[in-house]
Amino acid sequence: MILSPPKVFVIAEAGANHNNNFQQALNMIDIAKKSGADACKFQTYSAETLFCKNTPNFANYNNINDLIKSIEIDRAWQKDLKQYCDERQIEFMSTPFDEKAVQELVDLDVKRIKIAGFESTDPRFVTMVAQTKKPLIVSAGIGSNDDSIHKIIEICNRYGCGDVTILHCNNAYPTPQEDINLNTMSHIKQKFNIAVGLSDHTESPFTPALAVAMGAVMIEKHFTLSKALPGPDHPFAVTPDQLVQMVHHIRMAEKSLRIRDGLSQSEQDFTMACRSVVSQKNITKGTILDETYITTKRPFTDGAIAAKHYYDILGKEAKEDINADYPILWSQILSQ
Repeated sequence: MILSPPKVFVIAEAGANHNNNFQQALNMIDIAKKSGADACKFQTYSAETLFCKNTPNFANYNNINDLIKSIEIDRAWQKDLKQYCDERQIEFMSTPFDEKAVQELVDLDVKRIKIAGFESTDPRFVTMVAQTKKPLIVSAGIGSNDDSIHKIIEICNRYGCGDVTILHCNNAYPTPQEDINLNTMSHIKQKFNIAVGLSDHTESPFTPALAVAMGAVMIEKHFTLSKALPGPDHPFAVTPDQLVQMVHHIRMAEKSLRIRDGLSQSEQDFTMACRSVVSQKNITKGTILDETYITTKRPFTDGAIAAKHYYDILGKEAKEDINADYPILWSQILSQ
């Protein structure tokens, strides 16, 4: 019997990498579907509600408001993007960043809502999303700790939002491999008894498979049609080929995590290479078996006594003659 873990839910994060081009957004949905991802996720925000007008320059962005304005999604697209996803049997998702965005996604009847890492430490925003009672995915990223995660869970419980997955997240873009700290997932899972996953911003398509091996049930990863495209999120995102590799690695990790009980199917043809109890010399009927008469060797054949029963048959009587250097059969030993 093989016990399989739950299927990992893979979110291909298109984010703002549509570059305000509707056809490019559709192409990204197609790429996500072909990769084997379970969902294609966008981001729903507006420059006016995301940053203050007087936000100083940071992280090499000269004017953050102009940047956000240039990459924000056209809200009118969302219904068509969801319909396109539905037709291609891949889940449409988007991360909301303001009240209007939350309501728009509820009106679209999305299956679940994601709260980004920079927003998850804002209890006002978490409350707003939790009140939808939709299943929530929450990135525990920059500024997150046990207290903030406890607060998220407390808010969700208060508003009857019982389906919550916490994604461990490092909000550096890209995240250095040495800073991904995957053991944080195990800590969150054990401390809060909650489903965990990874929102991965490393440049490696292999990191998510490592997370799956450590218990992640959900993976989120940015992808792009080309790293050469203009925009802040393209350089660290995986390419279409890398997205395919990533999903493949995840599914391989899933297969590797199954629990075996008994022989696996692939081992059936190799049982003969196991050891059985073997006669060291000719044994005559009525002989009491001791260490001078029996040993253990390969092969193990049908009806033979497995090597694990060596000590069980010491002192047993041979019920017939047995030739030297043959596996001994149960039928050749008296069962007294």
